[in-house]
Amino acid sequence: MQLDLGPVGQIMEAKLVAAFSPSFLELIDESNQHHGHSGAHPSGESHFRVRIGSSTFQGKSRIQQHRLINEALATELKARVHALAIEIV
Repeated sequence: MQLDLGPVGQIMEAKLVAAFSPSFLELIDESNQHHGHSGAHPSGESHFRVRIGSSTFQGKSRIQQHRLINEALATELKARVHALAIEIV
């Protein structure tokens, strides 16, 4: 668990771990780079980058991989997160 994540990031990280049992996971809150932009939440935690490696993604297209992540984080993407950059490693 990454200590620098706020409550939204911690929930997202826990969901990604539960859904994919990743061999590698890095969740980065990039909200500070988007302050004042459209979709930026005043309290932050609106823009994230995820770097993830998991056997779950093997044999799947990039679109399928991204859909799986978006499904796992659907609640956060609807409620709070404005942008999510995804990197499968």
